Amino acid sequence: MTQEHLANINLEEPEETLRMNPKKFMLWLAIVSIIMMFAGWTSGYLVRKAEGRWHEFELPQIFWYSTGILLVSSISMFFAVQYAKKDNFSSLKTAISITFVFGLAFLATQVIGFSDLIKNQLYFAGSDVAASWIYVLVGLHGVHVVSGLVVLLISLISSFKFTKESKNLTRIQLCATYWHFLDFLWLYLFLFLYFNR
Repeated sequence: MTQEHLANINLEEPEETLRMNPKKFMLWLAIVSIIMMFAGWTSGYLVRKAEGRWHEFELPQIFWYSTGILLVSSISMFFAVQYAKKDNFSSLKTAISITFVFGLAFLATQVIGFSDLIKNQLYFAGSDVAASWIYVLVGLHGVHVVSGLVVLLISLISSFKFTKESKNLTRIQLCATYWHFLDFLWLYLFLFLYFNR
């Protein structure tokens, strides 16, 4: 090899590798795991329904309101990210707080929905298999919403530490991604249960 050839080799730019923030990677890994989990459960639901001896049920009316509440909370979360990008930390705190309150309201409507099921004598451990599936699917989504509220609370607390000089958007973006995912997951479950009663 000539000196010129060696010089050209050293001047070549190293190939860039695709890199993802480790926290974002972990979040997407968790989301994919949750999707697979719920896909398995909804598949099990359909298989069990196909076996027969299935009691058709009406979803509690309040689940419609739950859906609207979660959609509004997703909108406020979207604005939270926009405010963070513009260094509007006062509006960011307000938007996260609104999302948190709507998340609590969603959980409250879910509890009322469970109360309606009980009033209609549809129990988790009763003889009605269909009711048991509702409790499992809706209840497990509720557990994930509680985890989302914890993440929201952490993001709200950290938003008080944001400054223009040291802004970290990663946490709020992760929070928003997870919250929008929970919104999508509820919409899927609600429509799935509505059309597969």
